[in-house]
Amino acid sequence: MPVRPAVARDADLLWRVLLEAYNWSGEQRFSAGQLAADPYAARYLVGWPREGDFGVVAETDAGEPVGAAWARYLTADEPGYGFVAPDVPELTLGVLPGHRGRGHGRALMEALIRAAAQGPATCLSLSVEDGNPAARLYTSLGFTRAGRNGGSDTMVLALRTL
Repeated sequence: MPVRPAVARDADLLWRVLLEAYNWSGEQRFSAGQLAADPYAARYLVGWPREGDFGVVAETDAGEPVGAAWARYLTADEPGYGFVAPDVPELTLGVLPGHRGRGHGRALMEALIRAAAQGPATCLSLSVEDGNPAARLYTSLGFTRAGRNGGSDTMVLALRTL
């Protein structure tokens, strides 16, 4: 499965993936309109890509997108759900329905971690809700729990030791 860097023309796909990430349980908790109006959700994608943003897109051999992962630096004034610090990019991962359970999430995460390690970041962060099976993937990749926000864990991955 090819994985390529995410670019500006992927913005619509990233919004689709963000919606899937928000609705990870399979229950339609959020609509696309609700997501677009949510200031927290918007922080992950408005103006994609802006300086410092990086991400990857997985596609079938025929070029059909199957999922994406990306990271963005957020500020203490406008944090995301997994905010740790302004110098720690927060990531989002999602695999589209019909493509889950085939290792695409792991491939996307591994590619995103490699991309992050090539930049200035020393850590990545994320938020994962209780019951989300992706938590096992994150733990297997070395993410550790750094905090708690409501019904979600904030997890971090050290990219390199200083």
